[in-house]
Amino acid sequence: MSLLGPVEVRTLAKKLNIRPTKKLGQNFVIDGGTVRRIVRTAELSPDDVAIEVGPGLGSLTLALLPEVARVVAVEIDPVLAAQLPLTVAEHAPELADRLTVLHADALRVRPADLGAEPTALVANLPYNVSVPVLLHLLEALPSLRRGLVMVQSEVADRLAAAPGSKIYGIPSLKAAWYADVRRAGPVGRNVFWPAPNVDSGLVSLVRRDPPETSAPRTEVFAAIDAAFAQRRKTLRAALASWAGTAAAAEAALVKAGIDPSKRGEQLGIEDFARIAEHRPPLETDPETDLETDSETDLEPAPETDRETGL
Repeated sequence: MSLLGPVEVRTLAKKLNIRPTKKLGQNFVIDGGTVRRIVRTAELSPDDVAIEVGPGLGSLTLALLPEVARVVAVEIDPVLAAQLPLTVAEHAPELADRLTVLHADALRVRPADLGAEPTALVANLPYNVSVPVLLHLLEALPSLRRGLVMVQSEVADRLAAAPGSKIYGIPSLKAAWYADVRRAGPVGRNVFWPAPNVDSGLVSLVRRDPPETSAPRTEVFAAIDAAFAQRRKTLRAALASWAGTAAAAEAALVKAGIDPSKRGEQLGIEDFARIAEHRPPLETDPETDLETDSETDLEPAPETDRETGL
């Protein structure tokens, strides 16, 4: 089986009249060594079902197919989605039956859409929505046991950050709800076409049970959002709107065993789970104040250069 190199990628893009767009976060990998490294680092098993988001022209797809039982490729671009089976049939005809292509928005994917239960996420995620896509898939697909994703280097740092660091925040905490997360190495700019203006990084995720708590995930995430909406404030002040008043926030923090003078970046996911358990009942008008999932970072990011989605 031959992988796609710079000549093959550009030739295929020209044939399809594809011009990589910033809107879809399209930067195609043109280096065979990089996709082999990604597959090797992912530590896949022959019985794994891998889900790949944004397969593009198929560079990583071709490297994945020999290593797993099936690859489910989710592609939002209709031209690329239609071409991918043809590319696999040309370069790896003996593996073509292992590929399923789903023309869909990864932010809307549900288990019923896939025709299989994916066990591993391996992807060069579209950088403009990398964090929203990652969190959505971890929530929507509980069958995922591990993942290796390539994202913007800054985002990789944030996802893997530990409490107390300056870059620790919402992505760090929400990813930690689902998995143990670590940096798995850097990726240079020249392995892409077109070359981005930023470096990239690999992030490894291993699924673990969420913290034991009586509070629903949405409530825990709402507390996280509130704590980091005003990052410089103490938790007593930052959680005031979430709890109803500053006094109510302080009472919830004390009951959770958290010093109200601390800030959000000093706490782990287990701490926020305890805080959420003690949120006081809020007075709401059921006709006007409908409860929603407070996950603002799950919405598509604005169209800026290699947007982090944070």
